[in-house]
Amino acid sequence: MIRTLNFCLTLFALFLTTFCMAQKSELKFNKDGKFKIVQFTDVHFKYGNPASDVALERINQVLDAEQPDVVIFTGDVIYSAPADSGMLKVLEQVSKRKLPFVVTFGNHDDEQGLTRTQLYDIIRTVPGNLMPDRGTALSPDYVLTVKSSSDPKKDAALLYCMDSHSYSPLKDVKGYNWLTFDQINWYRQQSAAYKAQNGGQPLPALAFFHIPLPEYNEAARTENAILRGTRMEEACAPKLNTGMFAAMKEAGDVMGMFVGHDHDNDYIGMLYNVGLAFGRVSGWDAYGDFERGGRIIELREGKFEFDSWIRTSSGKEYTYYYPSGLTSKDEETMEFLPAKTVKPKKHGVAYTYYEGKFKHTDQIASGTKVKEGTMKNISIQEAPAKDHFAYEFRTLINIPEKGVYRFYTYSDDGSKLFIDGKAIVDNDGSHNARIAKGKVALDAGFHELRVLYFEDYMGEALEVGVSSRKIKEAVLPEDWYYLPE
Repeated sequence: MIRTLNFCLTLFALFLTTFCMAQKSELKFNKDGKFKIVQFTDVHFKYGNPASDVALERINQVLDAEQPDVVIFTGDVIYSAPADSGMLKVLEQVSKRKLPFVVTFGNHDDEQGLTRTQLYDIIRTVPGNLMPDRGTALSPDYVLTVKSSSDPKKDAALLYCMDSHSYSPLKDVKGYNWLTFDQINWYRQQSAAYKAQNGGQPLPALAFFHIPLPEYNEAARTENAILRGTRMEEACAPKLNTGMFAAMKEAGDVMGMFVGHDHDNDYIGMLYNVGLAFGRVSGWDAYGDFERGGRIIELREGKFEFDSWIRTSSGKEYTYYYPSGLTSKDEETMEFLPAKTVKPKKHGVAYTYYEGKFKHTDQIASGTKVKEGTMKNISIQEAPAKDHFAYEFRTLINIPEKGVYRFYTYSDDGSKLFIDGKAIVDNDGSHNARIAKGKVALDAGFHELRVLYFEDYMGEALEVGVSSRKIKEAVLPEDWYYLPE
């Protein structure tokens, strides 16, 4: 009897190992070059509590609607004992569909009678899990690779899954724990290895963990903060910053980070072109007034792009487009400016150069007009004076495709940008170098672009750029400029 039982257990273990290995090889972009992730966070499941059963209903509704390629739980899956029964009940909703999944722990998961190590080992027994053997680690960090749609041996994207721990281990530092230097070193090594494997180019990547980094609050406080979604509370981040964000920004592979923890936040912010996102709280028996659901992330093969949206029982909420930071709501609600019925033939920008003392762009026209001419692009490099000068730039820009565009000016001192006579970017006033942005909906074709700029004193700079759903933020290309007729 014992021998038979041992044999069965051996076969079961072999089955699980084989299943996990097969699943790992099956994470790949589909034939359309897309890969879909569902993030569930803060399920807060209480085994045997009818209120928690609603969370399971929401999980199943989201999975039915989205049919993802992988499911990632970003912590606080369970909120009561028995921890093993609760964890298995939640994961059953995914496993029964034969969907691959992983779990990163939150600060509450190991408060229910079992350690992180014990929970990790339990999760590893569930068919469909992609979590590696932890070895000697208590709760390891790991990378999921997404293979190319055309080459099963080629890594096309990376999903970093990390343990953000629980509470501060230092008595004189209150609040939550932080990602350690060892974790940062691990990330750097992983990123560098995949970059080398990819011919020296970083692979598009996302990162998943529970507790937000301190940079989440920095992104919300910046002068030009663009938060898409709802922010109803300050991010409950660690008090100490060990530099994971800086490491990821420096490596250049992570496009976005996805966390949970704060139930009244579901926004995506942008800091230094890295998306900082919250999932949508999934648990019914948890604080917060959001309709419960999950966050969806869809990658595109070979591109540093992703779309993301919230799915609830009420349906799909608006879609966020990375790297532009624009949304489908912009496309649906903004009034599109019609293209001009012109046919310019020559590339270039017309300019008028002024000298005088200016504090605002509306003072430029009253300055001394020195010269007029044309140039290849918008530039102040040929200004004869070092200080106290101004430019008016006039050109037609050829918009390649109907859509919402975000323009920016980076200037020292003041600048303003107009499209078809409408003020889009206000970066006016005497100031140090800074960026300002504005968005506008444009039909494909030619549109009038006018930029005003003045230099007061102590440094001068001007850069004009654009982004859209399909265009990463960059300086306006010269081939967009046409001289007005």
